[in-house]
Amino acid sequence: MNSTLKKISISLSAVMTMLVLQGCSPEVGSPEWCVDMKEKPKGDWTANEATEYAKNCIL
Repeated sequence: MNSTLKKISISLSAVMTMLVLQGCSPEVGSPEWCVDMKEKPKGDWTANEATEYAKNCIL
């Protein structure tokens, strides 16, 4: 029984951590995301990020 409770507790902690981390990054295409991308070195951008930046922040 104690082992099951421990597994549930660890699982809930992992899920909560993932939700918190997802909430920290702005939505792709939002003005905040555009500012973050401007500050990020261009060499570190992925192809998808470059495409989204062109669609949402330049045009």
